[in-house]
Amino acid sequence: MKRFFYCFFAVTAICTVQLLSAQQAATIIRDSRDRIKAATTQNRSRWVITAKNGSTGERLIDQFSKDDAAGLSRVLLEFRSPPGVAGTRFLSMDTGKGGSNQWIYLPSLGKTRRIAGSEGSGSFMNTDFSYDDIASAERDPDLDAHTILREETFNGKVCYVIESRPKDSSYQYSKMVQWIDKASKVTHKIELYDKKGVHIKTLEILELKDIQGRLSAVKTRMSTIGGGNTTINVEILKYDDPIPESVFSTTYLETGRVR
Repeated sequence: MKRFFYCFFAVTAICTVQLLSAQQAATIIRDSRDRIKAATTQNRSRWVITAKNGSTGERLIDQFSKDDAAGLSRVLLEFRSPPGVAGTRFLSMDTGKGGSNQWIYLPSLGKTRRIAGSEGSGSFMNTDFSYDDIASAERDPDLDAHTILREETFNGKVCYVIESRPKDSSYQYSKMVQWIDKASKVTHKIELYDKKGVHIKTLEILELKDIQGRLSAVKTRMSTIGGGNTTINVEILKYDDPIPESVFSTTYLETGRVR
């Protein structure tokens, strides 16, 4: 009988530790995602797309971010150059149900198209980012099961290494492994794995700057394993400047004009 109780309490203790570890991991993920407090964010960035053969192309993009009254995130990207993509606009709006609604306006077609959920893993405008990747900065930590794998030093920073596995099998990745700075809460690197568990992409923060009192990523690179990469260089970044509500609408996608 004593042996039974010892085993029972041992199993209970292990389960309790695992639960606390999972909760701690989720809290770390959430704190990292929410570490920058701002009513709005606006930036202009230059995306440098490097193909596997070394050839490069560039995109100049303006981005506007602002939560709605319910606290759900909204992001609009507007392409300024080169001429072949100038005027393209992309809108992503958090649904609050573990997903997002996305639309893209292509000047060559002269109309707005809804991005289907099945297209989430597709390349975003021929970059190394997918449609899902664009919205992933606002991904709710509750959508994934998190495990703290270890602590280790990365680029001179002591980091938590946390594995996140989507609870919904329809998500494009089977798991994400993140390196999160214990001191600053900055996510320095994310490894992304496909449905077969193969490491296919890596996102890295290459440069940080203090912008309006906030430690902000100004150079980020998404690399495709065995392929090319896309580097985002932020040239202008502003927090808390007013953004009209009408920017986050399909009308703005088609006209580029604020009502």
